[in-house]
Amino acid sequence: MGASLVEYFDYRARVLNQFVEPRLMDVDDARNAFNELRGQLQPTCPLPMNKQRGDKKAPAYFTGIINMLIEANSKGLQCDYDPRSLTIATRNGLPIRTLARRHDGTFTSPVDLVAVWEIKEYYYTTTFGSRIADGIYESQLDGMELMELRKAERIQIGHYLFVDSHFTWWTQGKSYLCRLIDLINMGLVDEVLFGAEVMQRLPQIVALWVQRARACSR
Repeated sequence: MGASLVEYFDYRARVLNQFVEPRLMDVDDARNAFNELRGQLQPTCPLPMNKQRGDKKAPAYFTGIINMLIEANSKGLQCDYDPRSLTIATRNGLPIRTLARRHDGTFTSPVDLVAVWEIKEYYYTTTFGSRIADGIYESQLDGMELMELRKAERIQIGHYLFVDSHFTWWTQGKSYLCRLIDLINMGLVDEVLFGAEVMQRLPQIVALWVQRARACSR
């Protein structure tokens, strides 16, 4: 067991240092990527503002990037970029499971969905507060609910996390990046995309969502 633990810790350290850290953006990087994508794609999807005030009031850059990439690769299928209801799985027109929390996005809708995701962008925080830590545990809860749904009802819903801010995650909260890698290896999340990784990987993921949505509609 000790040897297995050392091997896993070495693996996790390599992933974080060699893959995750170089891809995390801060606000200037995210702003540039957001503006470039908006110019290229001319999106019609929501581009929400952040919750800051004064000089920090601006678009939620990472959320906007994610929304634009999903819209550009969704082949015209429905997507709920800001669900205002709980996620529900049904069978034969009757609900069989309602998840505990609302999520940041669902494809295609909050009912009988293909995938659900959470976005954790924290460009303006100066310390790693309890609200951010709580988000990790909420994601763990989501993963446990979705795993139970998959085992008990054979209903597969993709579960994704998108996280960014080099300063917040790498400088202030590196131990919680470890928890994210753990969530992946525990099977509680399908993928975690870090910062600029969304630019290459998210279009591939959305293509898989489209295939699954079309297969389910047949």
